[in-house]
Amino acid sequence: MAYIQTSKPSKLAGLFARLPRLGNAKQAEPAKRVQFNSRLLPYLLLAPQLAVVLIFFYWPSVQAIQSSFYIEDPFGFGSTFVGLENYTDVLVSPEYRGIAGFTAIFTIIVTALSLGIGMLLAVKADAVIRGNATYKTVLISVYAIAPPVAGLIGMMMFDQHIGPFVKMAAWFGWDMKVGLNYFDTAFAMIVVSVWKQIPYNFIFILSGLQAVPASVREAAVMDCRSGARRFRTVILPLLAPTVFFLLIINITYSLFDTFGVIDVMVKDKAANNPITLVYKVFMDGFRGNDIGSSSAQSVILMLVVFTLTIVQFRFVERRIHYN
Repeated sequence: MAYIQTSKPSKLAGLFARLPRLGNAKQAEPAKRVQFNSRLLPYLLLAPQLAVVLIFFYWPSVQAIQSSFYIEDPFGFGSTFVGLENYTDVLVSPEYRGIAGFTAIFTIIVTALSLGIGMLLAVKADAVIRGNATYKTVLISVYAIAPPVAGLIGMMMFDQHIGPFVKMAAWFGWDMKVGLNYFDTAFAMIVVSVWKQIPYNFIFILSGLQAVPASVREAAVMDCRSGARRFRTVILPLLAPTVFFLLIINITYSLFDTFGVIDVMVKDKAANNPITLVYKVFMDGFRGNDIGSSSAQSVILMLVVFTLTIVQFRFVERRIHYN
């Protein structure tokens, strides 16, 4: 049997011979950097966001600091410079110190319960095999509710005539009077605020749990039979960056974003209801027309948040490992 050998290789063989070299050439190409044709284009793209920050954050902050040193006429007819008098009046006021104490307790309880319950539900959802989509959807759907709507739902749940929570409390001899009793109103505010924030924590913690490699879970099962100990020693350290982020978000939520819930639950009610510092700023500024005192309170609250942020990033974040 004779073999025929040609002196020129076929075109198909030449094409296959070049394919590996083409692939290597593509892999060896350096990553291209995005370049703008104009130097002004990046600044134009950032201009809308910078304008929002300047108009809605920095400019009101400067105005608040300036107004805190004056006693201003509510109708804008004049102002009198008083220096630090607004700050001293606020800090020596027993009412303000009482509201500050309640705000601290309210923030700690709402943050701890929101994070704790959200983490518990996320761990349980991560372990659900059948019906997990329905379970997750039911938990996440609450996050779509606006804070004022959540406050309105909470008032219906704690209503003295039709509220199911009031009837449940009556079974245990608790005569709950939300809107009239200080402790009952505080309890209702905490319950509604926690209920509103749980889905947010649930979403992030569940995403963090699903990102944990299966090999790490299997190794943890082999090393430790206790599920609680495995979560504390293996899973939780991997979730530390997410939990630290949620800690900051939940503190901010408790201090500021609960305004809608509180406004609905204490509006047009007795004057002995609990309120937070941010609602105190609103009450004195927009209802009492005391612009100077309201501005001083907003500056104090801003300094408190700034201090908490520094403490969190300087001391708490040192215990967080991102790798």
